[in-house]
Amino acid sequence: MEENTAKYKSKKFAIQVIELYKFLVDKKKEFVLSKQILRSGTSIGANLAEAECAISKKDFLAKVYISLKECSETLYWLELLKDTDFLPAELFNQINEKCLELKKMLSATVKTMKAKIK
Repeated sequence: MEENTAKYKSKKFAIQVIELYKFLVDKKKEFVLSKQILRSGTSIGANLAEAECAISKKDFLAKVYISLKECSETLYWLELLKDTDFLPAELFNQINEKCLELKKMLSATVKTMKAKIK
């Protein structure tokens, strides 16, 4: 798996989200928001994995678009965790940057696929 692909980056990001989840539960005793970000943050890569087996270009686009939506949701949870002091600024900045990078990649893929389908 190439390091500059969305699939690779989404898996690395999912691992970071799992580590963040452990931190939130173990150290911060936060159990609700942490579960939300765990779901959305790991779903990005899961939907990209599904996209690899798409039966059509439209199916591929739909799965990538779901990944993009999950990425946007993850950004929301990250901001909420930061704004409620569950997430230190340094940790927020690090993981938020990775999520924004993924969002840009997924947005570009969606745009390219929409153009190909038309």
